[in-house]
Amino acid sequence: MIFDPPLIEARLIRRYKRFLADVTLEDGRDITVSVPNTGSMMGLTSPGSRVFLSRSDDPKRKYAHRLELVEADGTLVGINTGLPNRLAGEAIMAGLVSDLDTYPTIRREQKYGTNSRIDLLLEDPARGRAYVEVKNVHLMRERGLAEFPDTKTARGAKHLRELGDMAEAGHRAVMVFLIQRADCDRFRLCRDLDPDYAAEFDLATARGVEAFAVRCQISTDAILPDALLPIDEPLAGAA
Repeated sequence: MIFDPPLIEARLIRRYKRFLADVTLEDGRDITVSVPNTGSMMGLTSPGSRVFLSRSDDPKRKYAHRLELVEADGTLVGINTGLPNRLAGEAIMAGLVSDLDTYPTIRREQKYGTNSRIDLLLEDPARGRAYVEVKNVHLMRERGLAEFPDTKTARGAKHLRELGDMAEAGHRAVMVFLIQRADCDRFRLCRDLDPDYAAEFDLATARGVEAFAVRCQISTDAILPDALLPIDEPLAGAA
């Protein structure tokens, strides 16, 4: 995924009300930008951090600028939770996620479950359907270890239950953790921040849900899924 037009550099003043941040542009102007992320963004909101913004001329948008990248721990981190579905699709087509690239049809945001939408629906006349849920990952508390979630997510737990339902109904069900930072070499569930999500994940995998963690290379020009990372144990049956 290429950033076009190029991103705009700024410095973070503060993030607030979850969806807003104040930043200082390189010309010294302070502006308010939208933040496309519902999580806590733990470790990514330090005042003075270098950030990168996209800009839109769409008159329907209240804020022309949107936060896309934050520099933290010496690397760029993607925080836009609107991008992982697209990036996961690119990872699948690149053959990074099992054999999902061999499904001839891929559709986005399809209704399923209980008033939900699956991020990606893959279909094959011979093999049937593969339901793919995608989660954005940007938390790193231990060097080299990406973790999810960074806050409690009842919605994420619901998605795991619905994936498990699809697996038990005879479909293929896949959870993709899309890691928007390049300084990690493994992935683990953040069990201490949301034990309920971890428990639902364990149950989902026991019901047949597959799980994959995909890392991205991040630059101010583009985000590129580049590697499948190992998922640290424990998985099913963890305390």
